[in-house]
Amino acid sequence: MAMAHVGAVVAAVTGVLAVLLHSSIHKIEEGHLAVYYRGGALLTVPNGPGYHIMLPFITTFRSVQTTLQTDEIKNVPCGTSSGGVMIYFDRIEVVNMLVPSAAVDIVRNYTADYDKTLIFNKIHHELNQFCSVHTLQEVYIELFDIIDENLKLSLQKELNVMAPGLTIQAVRVTKPKIPEAIRRNFELMEAEKTRLLITAQTQKVVEKEAETERKKAIIEAQKVAQVAEIHFRQKVMEKETEKKISEIEDAAFLARERTRADAEYYTAAKFAEANRMKLTPEYLELMKYQAIAANSKIYFGQDIPNMFMENSGSQARTQDEEEEGSPDLLDSLGKTRKHKKAPRSSTRDSKSGSPE
Repeated sequence: MAMAHVGAVVAAVTGVLAVLLHSSIHKIEEGHLAVYYRGGALLTVPNGPGYHIMLPFITTFRSVQTTLQTDEIKNVPCGTSSGGVMIYFDRIEVVNMLVPSAAVDIVRNYTADYDKTLIFNKIHHELNQFCSVHTLQEVYIELFDIIDENLKLSLQKELNVMAPGLTIQAVRVTKPKIPEAIRRNFELMEAEKTRLLITAQTQKVVEKEAETERKKAIIEAQKVAQVAEIHFRQKVMEKETEKKISEIEDAAFLARERTRADAEYYTAAKFAEANRMKLTPEYLELMKYQAIAANSKIYFGQDIPNMFMENSGSQARTQDEEEEGSPDLLDSLGKTRKHKKAPRSSTRDSKSGSPE
């Protein structure tokens, strides 16, 4: 009986110790920090990842994440300045990180659920502040792309004062839900805007094509003008070359004519000088007899005032022409006719060419 009682006590003590041991041992995951409460008071010494022991039923702990985490705020209402139209943001994501050294202070000031106070509530406040000063058109279309950046800057500015060590990395905002009638109007407006953009783009394409055609025409005209200018310069150069060739030919012809004229002049001068040297009484007498010998007939008589000589050859005529104009020769021939006297006209054939 006594042994059974002792066994029961040992079993009970063992069970209590097991329960106490199980309650005192706890595990902290990587990227988290354990903060402890003893009797409701926050202890100043946190613990990192791993297994740790605490006083069971007296000390409790909370795990606080110190790596990047994403908090989601859903169905956030927002009233715009356009007649109080209410819109709803289906989901807003806030990426934040808590510095381990600031974990105890932030948990002491805002509890372990600090994100509800510092992030969730601030998102509601800042988003409503933004919507209240902007129209539905601005919130839904025109300024929607800057809402996330404005929320991030506003949150970080507040956190730097209220909770140093908690940083906001990014804010992602989904498209808000608007009333169906307004949404259809926006869709129609977007369709019209899209059609207008298409028309504008088409106009730009047409303008670009026209500009391209104009530039092509200008280039073609410039090419034609340049080719014409090249041809004109070529023709000018050809004409200049022809002019130079003509000038050279004229100069050569002039030189040849001048040379020939000089030669003819020199020949004529020498011939005249030779004639002057040959005009001696002896030479004239010789020429007289040669001329008489060249005649085939000689007429005599008082009724014939002049003597006609019929030439028998071209050589005598040439010599007569050369000697024509010589007064000495004519005088000599006249004196010869005066010495020839006959009582009547007679004709004598001369075969030898010598006078009787």
